[in-house]
Amino acid sequence: MDLAARLMRALTDPDFTLEGKDSNPDLAQISDEELGSLFVAAYRVGTAATPAVTRVRFAVEDAARERRPRYTPEACRRMFEALAERCEEQGWADLTRGLDALERCTGPLPDISEPARALVGFWLEKDTVRQPYALLAVAGLADDGTLRTAVERLSRDVGPTVADEIAVMAGLTPAERTLLSETDRDNRFVSPLADAWRRSADNPAYAAFARRALEAAADRTDAIRAGEIPYQADKAFTDREITSLGQALRVALLRDEPWLPELFERLLPGVALAPTPAKTLPSQALLYEVVRAAQDYPTPELVTAIRTVRRTVRHAGVPKQLDKMLKKVDAALAERTDVALRLPRLEFDDDGVLRRTAGDYEAVVKVTDTATLTWEKDGRPLRTVPAPVRRDHAALVKELRELVKRVNAQLITLVRALEGGFTVDAVHPYGWWRTELAGHPLARTLVRRLIWEIEVAPGQWRAVLPETAELLPDAPDDASVRLWHPIRSEPDTVRAWRDLLVERRIRQPFKQAFREIYLLTPAEEQTRVYSNRFAAHLVHYRKMFALFRARGWKSDLLGPWDGGDGDEAERTLGAGEWRVRFFHTWADWASDGELASTDQVRFDRRVEGAWREAPLADVPPLVFSEAMRDVDLFVGVTSIAADPDWTDGGPGRTYWQRAGFAELTESAQARRDVLDRILPRLKIADRCTLDGRFLLVRGDLRAYKIHLGSANILMEPDDAYLCIVPARPSSSNGKVFLPFEDDRLSLILSKAFPPAAAAPRCRGLWRWWWGRRPPPHRLSLILSKAFLLAADTEITDESILMQIKRGV
Repeated sequence: MDLAARLMRALTDPDFTLEGKDSNPDLAQISDEELGSLFVAAYRVGTAATPAVTRVRFAVEDAARERRPRYTPEACRRMFEALAERCEEQGWADLTRGLDALERCTGPLPDISEPARALVGFWLEKDTVRQPYALLAVAGLADDGTLRTAVERLSRDVGPTVADEIAVMAGLTPAERTLLSETDRDNRFVSPLADAWRRSADNPAYAAFARRALEAAADRTDAIRAGEIPYQADKAFTDREITSLGQALRVALLRDEPWLPELFERLLPGVALAPTPAKTLPSQALLYEVVRAAQDYPTPELVTAIRTVRRTVRHAGVPKQLDKMLKKVDAALAERTDVALRLPRLEFDDDGVLRRTAGDYEAVVKVTDTATLTWEKDGRPLRTVPAPVRRDHAALVKELRELVKRVNAQLITLVRALEGGFTVDAVHPYGWWRTELAGHPLARTLVRRLIWEIEVAPGQWRAVLPETAELLPDAPDDASVRLWHPIRSEPDTVRAWRDLLVERRIRQPFKQAFREIYLLTPAEEQTRVYSNRFAAHLVHYRKMFALFRARGWKSDLLGPWDGGDGDEAERTLGAGEWRVRFFHTWADWASDGELASTDQVRFDRRVEGAWREAPLADVPPLVFSEAMRDVDLFVGVTSIAADPDWTDGGPGRTYWQRAGFAELTESAQARRDVLDRILPRLKIADRCTLDGRFLLVRGDLRAYKIHLGSANILMEPDDAYLCIVPARPSSSNGKVFLPFEDDRLSLILSKAFPPAAAAPRCRGLWRWWWGRRPPPHRLSLILSKAFLLAADTEITDESILMQIKRGV
């Protein structure tokens, strides 16, 4: 008896018991069709089953979630019978399970009209109908009369928009209704998989409904603002209408409909601002649903519209909630590279300058690294806003300040989108790239400082840094352009680009030439489907959780509650074709927060709409490298080894001592490469030397070893630990050039530690800062400590001097 037969018997025969390794079966051995039959049997297992049977049931259900089972005609029929039984016994059953079985049927569709009629009849007796799409699809499988009855019931007292949606669904073919049923949501806070939305977006009838529904919603809010419909707080739309409008909006956003920007200008103010001075909203619920739709399928125009409304809404709590939601929207927009690079010109000239007159003065908004607003009179720059302008042109001042904020937000999104394009290997037409990126007034200064590859002939790519090139290569407008990545180049070429950036003092908007690359290791070839490269680290959990969100990873919050002991943070890459999972577990409480322990990294490939675990060797090198770079960031930034003030004992202290001076990771190796190039240019160059994993700094009192991974310090000759914690920057040192942006703590890039007056506050400020802000860029911290220790005779902080002089 093979494994599938033994599992089937365990699920259906109460007298049969699995033995040995079958008690924890490896379902990777069974086929998709066998899994479908097992899943139907598992679905029929009751709550009174033995623990052994329940284990098998959970194993089968877990496998079915990861894979998309196939079903024989007999298994399809039994699934519908099981659904009818579940409704009778428990009062509810997930209709989409039956429809999924039909979609994945391996033979002629069976006659399931009888259980379909039973299911529809059961549902229509309820006051509230869940899964209306699925119910229509099941009703159509029964007979025409059952479908008409379902349409009539679902269209009752729901308003014209929902009734229109039901009519559209009823008019589709049975196969189309089955496909679209996957967008059914038990509540509007849960979004289906992307494949379900794409099916709706590809359906012309539903796409047409989406436009009618959204325009009707805007018409209603216009009528409320005009007083044609009485205003009631948060009553402009019913819950069912909000769910339908949310689905319609996702379909329109996925299609990137050209009529959407004009609709946003009507709909969002209409749901966010009462026609009276009231602080309430016509539909707070629909406003939040719009933002949730933007988290799934953002566009630059929708993000701008949401931010505009956020500034004008009167309810005190709504802006705070929008700010939280917008963080996810920004991350999602950066991943949607097909639309995120779309920038308006906003009346800027080709050099990125906009001028506006205000009496005898002129406002100048200029875009370089960021947008800045200055004022001039007779061509001479002024240090502040002139008093006559503040007095007589207050509206213009406010408008231009808002414009600067808007442009800077768009530039941040642009940078994130460009960097996010690495994982999808984004390619652009050369003609479009020249005008809409390299020649765009807002984007040009960022784009020209990045290295691009242009396909000058089939399969022949030429790398160019526009900032240093007088002329761009000759190539057809339809030639391909992509961002250069070091993983595709030879080491000598990478070194040459790095040398050029430092020599020309070109600061890239993100790490490109100096980007870390992660290649498969021999150990990972041995483990095959998982990596332990970043396992067994102790991290500040809440900080790592915040980084997950900032980098677009999804993860449930861990803690000392049921089910909160472990999770796998995940992110989709490669245009949704790959998924990376980073396992971690809640460890314990530390003196200053919660700790987590890191574990494996695994990759999955999307196969026929389902995730299948993939060997690491099958993952595209660029996808693998970018995913592991994120994980390295999570561990490197939040590890307790990077906390210079760590004092807890036990296993945590043992780990801190080991990891704080360990061999360098890829990110630390890249940090060493940067230091190798910039150290000779520093005024402390004669006091600094790179030696293995340390930066050696010669002071007058002692010599010091700064670890290039953790930035922790050892003092020679006895390797005593020196604890230094950063507070606020000093102005005693000149700026240090770095060839890429450091957006985490820019001032510390170029300056040393605080003067004596700030010393007593150092430790308290560090604890406050560490708990509330992202940690400083490690390279910045290393440079700051190097400047301080090179002039150790000038240190007046007693807490530092006592440590230094203890061994002198």
